[in-house]
Amino acid sequence: MITLALDASTYVGDVAILDGTRVLAEASVAMKGAEHERLMPALVETLRSAGVDVDDVQRVVCGAGPGSFTSLRIAGAIAKGIACGVGVPLFAAASMALIVGGAELPAGRYLTVLDALRGEAYVGLFDVSSSGDIEALENTRLALTSEVDAIANELGARTIGPREDLAAIVASPRARAVAKLDHAVFGRGPVDLASWEPAYGRLAEAQVRWEATHGRPLPAG
Repeated sequence: MITLALDASTYVGDVAILDGTRVLAEASVAMKGAEHERLMPALVETLRSAGVDVDDVQRVVCGAGPGSFTSLRIAGAIAKGIACGVGVPLFAAASMALIVGGAELPAGRYLTVLDALRGEAYVGLFDVSSSGDIEALENTRLALTSEVDAIANELGARTIGPREDLAAIVASPRARAVAKLDHAVFGRGPVDLASWEPAYGRLAEAQVRWEATHGRPLPAG
C-alpha cells in the first residue's frame, strides 16, 4: 500500500513515500524563514523520486502536533487537500511519536521534548520495546522547560527532541516513522476530512498578542 506521510510540527518539514513499511523516498525542508512555501515542492519532488504518481497514493498520514502553529497548518492543509483530491483516507500521527519512531533507539523509556516557547515545553512519555515497538505511556502535556530534566529523572526516562538545549538525544519528527507506528496510526481509523485539524497545543503567538493588546478573546470567524 502506497502511503504519503508528512510532518511539520517543528521548523523542519519532513515528507516520506512508503510502500508498506519500505521507504521509497523522503526529504526534509526548512519551514522557518523561508521566502516561499517549501513543503509542497518537496512533496512533489519526493513523489517523483519514488516513481509514484499522486493518483497512486492510497492513504495520507499527517503529523498531528503539537508544535509550530504555522507549519502544522501548512502540513495539515496539504494533507487534507491531497486526501480529498485523490479520494483516499487521511490518518493522524502524533508528532511526538514520530520523534521516537524516527530515531534508532535501544529499548527503554523516553521523554520526548518539543519547545513550546514562553519557557515551556511539550513533553510525552514513550516506551520502546526490545523488538522496537513504541507505546505511548502518557498523554503529551505542557511543562516548564526548567523542570524537564527533573521530570525525566522522576520517570526514569531519557530525553529526546529536536533541540540540543532541550534534549539529551537530538532527533526530529520523521515522516517515515509511520512504518513503526502501524497500530497507533491506522488502528484508530481515518480522521474526518471536513473537521480535522492538527492539535496545536496552544494558541498562536499572533493571537496571544492580539488578545493581550485588546483585553478580550479574538473573535471567531
